[in-house]
Amino acid sequence: MKIKWLDLESSFMKNILHVVDYPNLYGLGLYNIEEETAKYLFTDERLISSIFKNQITTLIIAIDPDKKDWSIMENICNQIFTVFINLTHLIFCHASYKNNARLLFKNRSPTFSSSSLLILNIKVQTFRVCLYILDGRLEQLHTLHIELANILPPSEEIENQRKIPNLKYFVLSCLLKTSSYNQLILPLLYRMTNLEKLALDLTVSVKETFIDGYYLKKNILNHISQLKQFTFDIRSYMFINNEMNLPSKEDIQRRFDDFPYTNVISCVDYFLEYKEGLCHIYSYPFLMKHYEDVTNNFPDGL
Repeated sequence: MKIKWLDLESSFMKNILHVVDYPNLYGLGLYNIEEETAKYLFTDERLISSIFKNQITTLIIAIDPDKKDWSIMENICNQIFTVFINLTHLIFCHASYKNNARLLFKNRSPTFSSSSLLILNIKVQTFRVCLYILDGRLEQLHTLHIELANILPPSEEIENQRKIPNLKYFVLSCLLKTSSYNQLILPLLYRMTNLEKLALDLTVSVKETFIDGYYLKKNILNHISQLKQFTFDIRSYMFINNEMNLPSKEDIQRRFDDFPYTNVISCVDYFLEYKEGLCHIYSYPFLMKHYEDVTNNFPDGL
């Protein structure tokens, strides 16, 4: 059999994998998988000893969209890193970007690790999980696409000082607004000493100034010297009052004059009734998968 890649739906997985030998198979896509199916599949001695352990380097997992239990992701992750010892690419994909099958560790010290994984695309529940993924247990990882449900300080001490020299490409997005950007996100980025490509998709609560071109140059570009590509879609919300000198859209746009890497489009809205301002900045052409916080002032140029 010369088959190199198989995409399989949950109910047919085991039958198809058992029907013949696949000596050239290196890629596997498992769709609508449930925890019991994964457990049954990943403990099959015949598959483990041949295909899974020795051949599969790229694995795509799509969790059953009707399964919302966070333990599913943890259990499946633990099984994957135990069984697929030569895995280099691991991608968790979902039909909807708000799918709730996210990685959340019940244990304070998760045990998974890999010395071969290079690329990981995953959705997680908390910033704590993100720190665990980047604490050195995936020592060869050079590309990480990670979507968080929220960004809050972890309740326990986690290794978050070690440099992450192997990471070259980092994509970070979060569904919910965070007020911990300076406290959590910036220190994490500063650990990525050899980062070459960065993408941020965030909604941030700020106190004194919007996130604009000056801010990005001072707090990101000046600290990541190897950066070659920077794309972003950042919405910053700020409490406003009558005494503040509020910037206009033109003011914000001027702060991106001579901004490297990309063209930038910006818009500003003030909701006086709620005493709130919104500054929306994004790199152009727009590369993110979805839009957030689109107002009547949203400009052309997507």
